[in-house]
Amino acid sequence: MSATARILTGLAAGAILGLLLAWLDPATGVRVADIVQPFGKLWLNALQMTVVPLVLALVIVGVNTASDAAASGRVARRAILVFLAILAGAAAFAAIAAPALLSLFTPDPELAAALHQASGGDSAVASVAPASWADSLTSMVPSNAIAAAAASAMLPLVVFALFFGFALTRIGPDHRAKMVDFFQAIADAMIVIVRWVLWAAPAGVFALILAVCARSGLGMISALGIYIALECVLYLAATVLMLPLAVLWGGERLRRFAMALLPPQAVAASTQSSLASLPAMLQSVDRNLGYPREVASLVLPMAVSLFRITSPIQYMATACFIAWAFGIDPTPAQLATGAALSVLISMGSVGLPGQVSFMATNLPVTTAMGLPPGPLGLLLAVDTIPDVFATVGNVSADMAATSVVVRKTRADTD
Repeated sequence: MSATARILTGLAAGAILGLLLAWLDPATGVRVADIVQPFGKLWLNALQMTVVPLVLALVIVGVNTASDAAASGRVARRAILVFLAILAGAAAFAAIAAPALLSLFTPDPELAAALHQASGGDSAVASVAPASWADSLTSMVPSNAIAAAAASAMLPLVVFALFFGFALTRIGPDHRAKMVDFFQAIADAMIVIVRWVLWAAPAGVFALILAVCARSGLGMISALGIYIALECVLYLAATVLMLPLAVLWGGERLRRFAMALLPPQAVAASTQSSLASLPAMLQSVDRNLGYPREVASLVLPMAVSLFRITSPIQYMATACFIAWAFGIDPTPAQLATGAALSVLISMGSVGLPGQVSFMATNLPVTTAMGLPPGPLGLLLAVDTIPDVFATVGNVSADMAATSVVVRKTRADTD
């Protein structure tokens, strides 16, 4: 049985048992929830303990990887700028669309109370009072990077990691290589720990969902359905938006570009892998779009390695869903903070498997927005379901970004 199937089995078993207890004997259900809840919280803590060193290492390594790519020439630098612009647009789109879509549904007050209990009474729920713009601005740069890491203050930690990563690009190549290898080793070690913790994911998810369902009944199941539908709708919307982007910014004809997208999208839907779709993308841009091979053969592999448009969409959708479940209305400042951090995090985590990266990428955005991270353990279990839509969206964005770079490159040579 695959890891995904094991986790979904644990989720289903815990949900069924929790619902039965809530229906047959609610008092017994609450007592059982109190018993299993610490085990779920223990598993969630084990996942969270790797986040700070993993995020720090990923951002530092990601900055240097992007710097190396940009150093290879004008086309590579232009591609990175296009990637960043599209990622920023995707994050802004999700920051607007996710709360708007979630406002169509009414959150269950019992669900918020159950999630609060299952998270161990996470104090983050009480910390969502909006700060002044001055406080938000000054808190971005840490006065003490170690203190920021100890407090899991993710935004100032990422800002420090960006400064550190860019500083490494300015020192001697030998020292730089040693430091990048050091942080890559830290990231690799954290990923090993995450894989160990994910081995116990069926038991952890079982305990978390049982505790929530025993207290809230069907509220959690319907909420998970809303979360899955939200991600699917946002991914599909992002895929469709790549068509006007290629037409307006990339100078493509709508029908021609849409037809060229179909073969790579079919491979993406069947394999759920952008890397496996790369040969189909290269073939399609060559035969159907006539892009110069020297440009496409550079930009498309870069896109697969550095650019995943659905990542900031996922981070913002997850954070907005958690806010909705707890009855919190995110402020514009919180949404802007989450969107900015989503772009930075996504550039450093493209190569990680989905379940391994879920906590390391979603938790920084969630906590930076002042939201409780407790529900992330449950959302991890169902996040693989919309994967097919995410991969199709990523492949579509890779092709659209390539069209933009090709147009700008042709304009330079004319």
